[in-house]
Amino acid sequence: MQLVIGNKNYSSWSLVAWLCLKQFGVPFEEIPVSLKADGLKERLGKFSPSCRVPVLIDPDNMDSDGNALTIWDSLAIGEYISDQYLDGKGWPQESALRAHSRAITCEMHAGFAAVRGELPMNCRATRKVELSATAHRGVARIDEMWSSLRQHHAERGPWLFGTFSLADCMYAPAVFRFKTYRASVSEASTQYMTTMLNNEHIQQWLADALKETEIVPEDEAGIEIEAD
Repeated sequence: MQLVIGNKNYSSWSLVAWLCLKQFGVPFEEIPVSLKADGLKERLGKFSPSCRVPVLIDPDNMDSDGNALTIWDSLAIGEYISDQYLDGKGWPQESALRAHSRAITCEMHAGFAAVRGELPMNCRATRKVELSATAHRGVARIDEMWSSLRQHHAERGPWLFGTFSLADCMYAPAVFRFKTYRASVSEASTQYMTTMLNNEHIQQWLADALKETEIVPEDEAGIEIEAD
């Protein structure tokens, strides 16, 4: 199995799929692709019609034309991995929690455009930005979700629904965003961020991001400030 990903410093959607495979122990080969603007469509077009990352290529599951199955969306990749390799355990097993988990996952997948646009993932930086009112509301909504979920599921474990799920994969980039831009969040959300940032796979992603030297100017939002 192969996973095509963009620069680890910047590619939030790549992180979602990558963390799913890593955390659930599904073996795969990384295929990194530069996200620099020059020739980007051509580079990514070799792997998927959307010309976006991530892309999962599974040669163990062939399509009707005899080609390796290709999936080019982070949530679709997570759903596929959960169904095909985890017996559905990518989601909480209780039906109500599973529905809730899917709801907040889809909320991030389809929404929070202002947060994603004004706070681009930039793992190796510490920066300051002036947020729009819409982005402020988005940050507050994420904080509210994290805090509420942790309070309700604290006895089950340290993740959003106690045990790790695809919802945690989807919100991992937000953890990096909030860290980079020093978003002000509740104590419960801060504790959740600490859990995520201390995860061995997130530590690996960050270490790889710190080794990268390529700059994607459009993702260098705000002004650099001194880290603590």
